[in-house]
Amino acid sequence: MTERVVLAYSGGLDTSVAIGWIAEETGAEVIAVAVDVGQGGEDLDVIRKRALACGAVEAEVADAKDEFADEYCLPAIKANALYMDRYPLVSALSRPTIVKHLVAAAQKHDAGIVAHGCTGKGNDQVRFEAGIAALGPDLKCIAPVRDYAMTRDKAIAFCEDKGLPIATTKKSPYSIDQNVFGRAVETGFLEDIWNAPVEDVYEYTENPATPREADEVVVSFEQGVPVAVDGKAVTVLQAIQQLNERAGAQGIGRIDIVEDRLVGIKSREIYEAPGAIALITAHQELENVTVERELARYKRQIEQRWGELVYDGQWFSPLKRALDGFISQANEHVTGDIRMTLHGGRAVVTGRKSPQSLYDFNLATYDTGDTFDQSAARGFIDIHSLSSKIAARRDLA
Repeated sequence: MTERVVLAYSGGLDTSVAIGWIAEETGAEVIAVAVDVGQGGEDLDVIRKRALACGAVEAEVADAKDEFADEYCLPAIKANALYMDRYPLVSALSRPTIVKHLVAAAQKHDAGIVAHGCTGKGNDQVRFEAGIAALGPDLKCIAPVRDYAMTRDKAIAFCEDKGLPIATTKKSPYSIDQNVFGRAVETGFLEDIWNAPVEDVYEYTENPATPREADEVVVSFEQGVPVAVDGKAVTVLQAIQQLNERAGAQGIGRIDIVEDRLVGIKSREIYEAPGAIALITAHQELENVTVERELARYKRQIEQRWGELVYDGQWFSPLKRALDGFISQANEHVTGDIRMTLHGGRAVVTGRKSPQSLYDFNLATYDTGDTFDQSAARGFIDIHSLSSKIAARRDLA
């Protein structure tokens, strides 16, 4: 029986060439799988037909936008996930979504190999292959760019020699990955970390310095899930899409960061994630109102580790799954409304309201009606500081 390879297919030059390239290198039949995670661009049926025209024996496409939002973006929102305190895991979240479909296709078509278009220098090769190892431990992985030296100039030459139905126009100066949760831009002049990004780098966001009217929005949550925007019910996908548009119009979600890659190097990345940043900002503030102090403190530690695991391609790992349970439980009371002003590149919280609020006005007020027993504070302070007081006496002796 002829070996079969399932290829993660985008419809672009590199993965279109990879279909024939893999066939020549391995003698295998190639099954192309394209997954829509809200990256925009061409219609899925156009991509499917192109894969077949480029030599795939079969081609599958999947509209996974809602799946991506519900099963991958939502846990990140609940976790307030920001790698290195800034990056909302735009690309890292989409990889396990795609992996799930690749492994399912491999099982369906009796394929023993899964292929992807990543280089040997980035994080994504690890995310794909670690995910595949977790869901299909007997599957092998190949990467034509990394394993078979499929450089861009060779890909263009192969495309032209074989007459493949895809344009070989001049490559963009940037490497771009995008989905509904955000957009990542790297390479080109951005590799000099002294160079400031120029406006043509951005697509999801407007220039925050441009004068415009502020936009006020109310986001409603139930147990950490965004369920309404300005009182109108939304799915998670719709919440992200609507805030992408509204926060993006105010220049919110631009991130310029030198980050620590999993493979051991530092890399300069430009991100745009207007909806993600607005939703995480709102969710964080609602947690401030509804989550008990010690749980909130500990959750911040869990959030950092959760984000590192996802960034490092460990979405399907036992530790990540266990932390999911903690994060879900911690969101049990995260229900209510957050009002934000979107303006000048920032989402600023201006109002909070929750039936699960732990904020007690009568305890917090300094005016008449204060129910806080201030006389209890003296004894509390004496006991709270006792161990330090004893140590100080010893050290000063």
